[in-house]
Amino acid sequence: MSVQFIGMIGHRLSSETIAPSGPLLDKSYISAFAQAHEEAGFDRILVGYWSDQPDGFLVTALAGQSTRTINFLLAHRPGFIAPTLAARKLATLDHLLNGRLALHVISGGSDIEQRKDGDYLDHDQRYARTDEFLEVVRRVWTSDIPFDHAGEHYRANGAFSAIKPLQKPHIPVYFGGSSAAALKVAGKHADVFALWGESLEQTRETIAAVRAEAARHGRTVEFSVSFRPIIAPTEAQAWEKAETIRETARQRLATSGAVHPIKPDSVGAQRLRETVAQGDRVDTRLWTGIAALVGGGHNSTALVGTPEQVADALLEYYDLGVTSFLIRGFDPLNDAVEYGRELIPLTRAKVAARQQQALTA
Repeated sequence: MSVQFIGMIGHRLSSETIAPSGPLLDKSYISAFAQAHEEAGFDRILVGYWSDQPDGFLVTALAGQSTRTINFLLAHRPGFIAPTLAARKLATLDHLLNGRLALHVISGGSDIEQRKDGDYLDHDQRYARTDEFLEVVRRVWTSDIPFDHAGEHYRANGAFSAIKPLQKPHIPVYFGGSSAAALKVAGKHADVFALWGESLEQTRETIAAVRAEAARHGRTVEFSVSFRPIIAPTEAQAWEKAETIRETARQRLATSGAVHPIKPDSVGAQRLRETVAQGDRVDTRLWTGIAALVGGGHNSTALVGTPEQVADALLEYYDLGVTSFLIRGFDPLNDAVEYGRELIPLTRAKVAARQQQALTA
């Protein structure tokens, strides 16, 4: 299979190593950031979700109007918008973007974050709600007649949407979550399962577990893994760059407090902490320096080396069945441009060569 690259845009310049600058909703930066990804050859851009930041629906709409061909991946936490309304909002946005939208469903990995928006369900209850949420959303997207729904978390009489997604049979659903409860929902609903950059062995285990859950429903699932590539002309320069990033992030943490809240109740964060425990460098290229600083609180592991070395590391995950890579840097816009110049075309060429070898073997 071919490989896809997903980037990530924010609503203003900020990272673990760069203090926020510009207005909170920096419209010019959003447009320029999205355009840079499109010009760099990314296939899709993730727009994240935070309980205290600008609304992702509107950030996506602005970025979509600033671009022509790149696709979008909108993060959404079920529980704060009724699934009937969410389905209509997403279908409308898919029309606005000319069929370029995908939905990334995140049930919530932090009780503290969830409670900021008034959600007091526990971890497993959130995933049970997500299961029901996606059942209703998909039915709204595909039903030609009104329907009633009576579940544990949602009720509706005569639910129907006149506007359907442009994409058929529906908008692609990406899904994240590492717990047993999450994997059950993924097997039932995910078109693409997204995981953070863990070791090759951890990734192999997760892929097998998700495939087993999907098989119970007669389904297949694709896989995406997130990394923070650190590339340079030589390997020594790349590792030196990584150490500079670590020290800069450490200094920023010391002066401004935690960049991201640690998530003690998130299984995904726990798994990243297990990766950190394996050492600073795992599987040759996987670097856990920033993941250690933030307690595994977000996609924070890096692949370090020359573009050739990092591309080869990505291929090791590709060989496990990963066909999408979410890559973002610590200097977000400039790194996206560099990836488009140095890493993305090289990796695509290596994947194409690997496919050709398979055909002729």
